[in-house]
Amino acid sequence: MRIAILDPFSGIAGDMTLGALLAVGLEPEWLRALPAKLGLSDVTVEINRVKRADLACFKVDFGIPPQPHGRHIHAIQKLVANSGAPERVRTLADAAFLAIATAEAEIHGTTPEKVHLHEVGAVDAILDVVGAIWGLEILGVSEVRCGVLRTGDGTVRAAHGLLPVPAPATLKLLEGHKVSPGPEGAGELVTPTGAALVRVLSAGPPPSVYTPVRSGFGAGTKEFVGRANALRIILADVDDAVSREGREELALLACDVDDMSPEYLAAVADRARADGALDVVLLPTMMKKGRAGTRFELLCKPVDADRFERLLLTETTSIGVRRSNVSRVALPRRAATVDVLGHSVGVKIVDLPDGGTRAKPEFDDVQRAALATGRRPADIYQLALGAAERLQPARGS
Repeated sequence: MRIAILDPFSGIAGDMTLGALLAVGLEPEWLRALPAKLGLSDVTVEINRVKRADLACFKVDFGIPPQPHGRHIHAIQKLVANSGAPERVRTLADAAFLAIATAEAEIHGTTPEKVHLHEVGAVDAILDVVGAIWGLEILGVSEVRCGVLRTGDGTVRAAHGLLPVPAPATLKLLEGHKVSPGPEGAGELVTPTGAALVRVLSAGPPPSVYTPVRSGFGAGTKEFVGRANALRIILADVDDAVSREGREELALLACDVDDMSPEYLAAVADRARADGALDVVLLPTMMKKGRAGTRFELLCKPVDADRFERLLLTETTSIGVRRSNVSRVALPRRAATVDVLGHSVGVKIVDLPDGGTRAKPEFDDVQRAALATGRRPADIYQLALGAAERLQPARGS
């Protein structure tokens, strides 16, 4: 299984992540074309090779003309939805921006929908988040691990004034992750964008054993004397024995509801998925006095359990939520794109324990191709499946 290890010895930011991805094989021309994919064709991308304390790094800068002063979450989600990115990329990008909006909302005593995203709503942050998540997908990364984050020190000036480092929203996004303050005089080393990427992407600390395949550095803007301000990304392979150590300890939240309209309950499930829940299911159940009800089960990372517990208690009519610890092993997966009758169809491919693979075309792409060609969705599905099978090496080869 191919993984990416983030080594944030000098923090993490969106532009540092993009630079490091270029250093490990992401094509510069793909990144230069990204603004147009997001409907931001007036934005330019500058890529340079620089040094940070004698380490060769890629540095990414965006040339951005005047833009709206910040954006609300729905405006950002619309940009992502129209980007043509694979479904998994869109889901993770939405989760990253919603995580930032939620953190800001909690700090300022409002709701995510009312948060006016300043730094995060800026065009460069949108490009950073979507570019980093999509870039990892293109590189075939199945899982991201993250080391201890150096957060810096001192204060940082933001839209709300002078704030301590880490900034309040950044620190809230880093809850559950191992961090270390300093080094002295560094200022802000972890940006909200970088923290959001760690929150939605990281499956935990680096494995104890792995095979490095490629590594590289992305440069930060600041330059320090005698110390490299850079992010290192390591692409690595782990075998089946090591991947089993990646068994996740997760939280399972459950509540039963018998007095709520199904449409509104389904809307809560959709919101939980968009907010980063790992899985949400609605199950029919029988409640007291023979009333038909619905059991709402939500799987999430332990660090997110309190947040989703509040969601269930405020957005559903339940008056109690059960929480239990569960263990999960997920099959390694990757995304590919195949051509079907001149249309691109995303395919999710999972690696099975017996060495084989299983592929599933993405429904939205199948439906789009079916409508464009006049063919049945079932025909497009089978053609995409056949194309995906031709991508896979024969078993035993």
